[in-house]
Amino acid sequence: MAGAGAHEPPRDVLGPVAGTPAFDDDRPPSRELAGDCVHCGFCLTTCPTYVLWGEEADSPRGRIHLMKAGLDGEPLTGSAVRHYDRCLGCMACVTACPSGVRYDRLIEDTRAQVERRFDRTPRERALRAAIFALFPYPRRLRLLRGPLRAYESSGLRGLIARSGLARRLGPTLATLEALTPRLRAVPRPPRLVPAAGTRRAVVGVLTGCVQSAFFPDVNSATIRVLAAEGCDVVVPPGQGCCGALSVHNGRLPEAQRFARRLIDTFARAGVDHIVVNAAGCGSSMKEYADLLRDDPAYAGPAAAFAARVRDLSEILVELGPAAERHPLPLTVAYHDACHLAHAQGVRAQPRTLLAGIPGLTVKEIADPEICCGSAGVWNVLHPEPAAELGERKARAVLGTGAELLVTANPGCLMQVSAAVRRLGGEVATAHTAVVLDASLRGLGAAALTSERRA
Repeated sequence: MAGAGAHEPPRDVLGPVAGTPAFDDDRPPSRELAGDCVHCGFCLTTCPTYVLWGEEADSPRGRIHLMKAGLDGEPLTGSAVRHYDRCLGCMACVTACPSGVRYDRLIEDTRAQVERRFDRTPRERALRAAIFALFPYPRRLRLLRGPLRAYESSGLRGLIARSGLARRLGPTLATLEALTPRLRAVPRPPRLVPAAGTRRAVVGVLTGCVQSAFFPDVNSATIRVLAAEGCDVVVPPGQGCCGALSVHNGRLPEAQRFARRLIDTFARAGVDHIVVNAAGCGSSMKEYADLLRDDPAYAGPAAAFAARVRDLSEILVELGPAAERHPLPLTVAYHDACHLAHAQGVRAQPRTLLAGIPGLTVKEIADPEICCGSAGVWNVLHPEPAAELGERKARAVLGTGAELLVTANPGCLMQVSAAVRRLGGEVATAHTAVVLDASLRGLGAAALTSERRA
């Protein structure tokens, strides 16, 4: 019997392309920016998906080639979308590129086209709908704290972990279960915390979504550190999502709505700077001018807002130390969160702050440019390769022999902690703000290591 398609006419590979072109005229990826790529290959060794699979189409230059084909009229195929989806958006390639290719702009514009124009499977649509109905909403996330605390205290979490039940029910569920951090009861921060001593700045603090729900201690530490260093700290009420998860996943209108609301919220606060302690949020907020460039009412305010955004480590280094640092006799490994190091170019500042703590020794992690696999919600959408990347990073962390892993992003903290547990290792984890806070308050090393084990 002849095989399927045996009677189909031969395809003319040199003939005109059949099907609707991949991109429309609403913010397609820039042909000019795509043309900057000379396919030199410097990006390959820093790209996590190329490192995992060695596939050209899963490298930055391979994805740019697919974008160029789409700009030339090729249709948006499932294969192309799969390669776009597999990109973590870590932006290590932007750092590595000698030609200055703006891959960050290219992949964000491409993903917005995919989200509007590609028909995903019902399962994919349902998963994405669930993620974006929950993660960008701090109040909804906080509602989970009660059930999750009961889940922990009942012993059910440990039982399920030992039984492997979550893994049998599916990798996505297993990932969500493994990522859930141990919950800490921390009071909500007041709306205004005055500077200790002479006031040097007035700053507003973004409390965030995942950060406020699952790492409220990081927000509290951030506020205490800023106040100790001479800042009046304003915490505007009613903060919503900054839009980072949405913009990184092509949900452009949603991201723009979140951005407008946040701009309005902080406009009423009357602050000099907006301080962010989550790397992904900070990188997106610094790009608000581009996100809202076509909005006549918000283009100007967005640019002014973005110019005032600072990562916590940036503002502290700009101000210089004022409060006394007490010793922390610890060896720590510092992990560069991708959206801090690559998207924002903030590398030296966190290390400067840690180096200013007496008794603290900082170890560098091998292959720091390779993402841990968190990447916003990438680890939920792609749980198996994310676990592989997480374990690669966990081995590098454990290889330093450090007592404490320090980083500046909640997603990284959850991802690496889960991977360390899977490997049977043990290391304490803390946000940079928590380490500084412990030093300023003289809490001692035990405050960072005894209760913060992965």
